[in-house]
Amino acid sequence: MIPASYVGRFAPSPTGPLHFGSLVAALASWLDARALGGHWLVRMEDLDRLRCSQAAADIILRQLEAYGLTWDRAVLVQSRRDEAYAAALDALRAQGAVFACTCTRSQLADAPRNAEGELVYPGTCRLHAVPRGEHHAWRVRVQDVSVDFVDRIRGVLQQDLAREVGDFVVRRADGLFAYQLAVVVDDAFQGVTHVVRGADLLWNTPRQIYLQRLLGLPTPIYAHVPLVTNAAGQKLSKQTLAPALPETGRRAVLAEALAALGHPPPAELVGTAPADLLGWASAHWRIENVPLHPTIAKPLA
Repeated sequence: MIPASYVGRFAPSPTGPLHFGSLVAALASWLDARALGGHWLVRMEDLDRLRCSQAAADIILRQLEAYGLTWDRAVLVQSRRDEAYAAALDALRAQGAVFACTCTRSQLADAPRNAEGELVYPGTCRLHAVPRGEHHAWRVRVQDVSVDFVDRIRGVLQQDLAREVGDFVVRRADGLFAYQLAVVVDDAFQGVTHVVRGADLLWNTPRQIYLQRLLGLPTPIYAHVPLVTNAAGQKLSKQTLAPALPETGRRAVLAEALAALGHPPPAELVGTAPADLLGWASAHWRIENVPLHPTIAKPLA
């Protein structure tokens, strides 16, 4: 029986098929769970109904199965969990931890940006009551605190949340719940203990820890693997036209993904079935072997 002490997850947004960068992140998460004898879950983060689709979600699940990355429980779908997110927002409102915000993107165009290029909210609506019925978002009222956390790959990290992020959105003005709130609620709901994901989400972690503390939820153990970039140095993504994972030659693609994670398989295994590659990788997985640098270039085919 698989022990329940480790629960990991892979949480793609179903806006299109998985590409090589997605596979690297999913593989790292899957291997960490399998190597430590835990459960591995899949969650569809489809909060943005306009960009996401069931067709894309179905394709992603077929791709994971085709590459041997099987999951252990029913797939959780965020678009079906608005009640849970609303309850969390109510809890934050009861604490006075959030405030209504009517700021538009154009009004915030001149706000400062942090090192990641994200807007640092200047606190415009903190002290202003929003008239009844006026369209508004909800923002977390961030106190003057620094959030420290230990990343299993990168070590001890710290962010001054007030100075580097400011008050952040948990429900958008269009009524959709924001990623930061949903991921915290769902990780707790699913009992997630370990999060292994791409380095593009590294500096989302302090916001999520801050929300976990406000809501009295446990904080998982985090690890952030390098992002895969194309020849132009851009992160592989749908926006940079990254091609979908191929339906043939999966063994070679898996071997390439393992090498990107610092676990190149022996030459004699590269031509074997994907299940054999994954079995070897599960037995030899060491997260300390994952490259420390935040990006890795995908070799040209």
